[in-house]
Amino acid sequence: MNIARQWGTKDMPQHLLQSEAEALAAVEKKRGYLLTYHRMLAHSDPALLSAYDGFYERLTLLPRHLTMRERELVWAGLLVAAREAHGALHMRRAIESGLTAAEIADAVALAAAAESFAGLEFASHHWAQWVPPALTEARYLSVTVQARGTIPAAIAELILLVCHAARRNQQGLRLHLLRAFAAGADIGQVAEGLSYLLLPCGGPTLIDAVATWSEVAADRLCPAPYNP
Repeated sequence: MNIARQWGTKDMPQHLLQSEAEALAAVEKKRGYLLTYHRMLAHSDPALLSAYDGFYERLTLLPRHLTMRERELVWAGLLVAAREAHGALHMRRAIESGLTAAEIADAVALAAAAESFAGLEFASHHWAQWVPPALTEARYLSVTVQARGTIPAAIAELILLVCHAARRNQQGLRLHLLRAFAAGADIGQVAEGLSYLLLPCGGPTLIDAVATWSEVAADRLCPAPYNP
């Protein structure tokens, strides 16, 4: 498609006038690296690459509600939950933000702890007479407390709810939404953490997560993600 012909050069946004080389140079200057899909988009549609790069910058590079340290702790847990191996850049950003290897390991441990929820939930669902939900939930929560190490409670709960959202475990997400707000997390922090799902997990996963949050809020159990 000839974008200039579609828009008309006079009315075309300046960033859409970039050539393939210019679009790649802008991304590399900002990020310090180029990925395969950057090259593909620059070749087929430089305007799309420029628009995407602006979205990516706003989503995960510019300051929003979480500090850089908190942001990269959430990313560390999310990448494990999503089984996303292309996450080395977030490990580097974590170290650059001042996090230690031990703190990153705590975030990873929280992602692993989140996955124990499904096993315990399975047992209490099928064998509730012998393994009642109250006992399995208590044991699950004790695992998460041990896993979080030195990570503050509110951020640990945020990591856990994002991990459950990534695995599309809505019951686990419900539990940690309540605990995150009780621990002092705010709407902006929770919204930012969940928004990261867009990259490794996609829009449908985020749709389900926000729907669950809205349902919990409709029951007046936590603040809502947006105004009615």
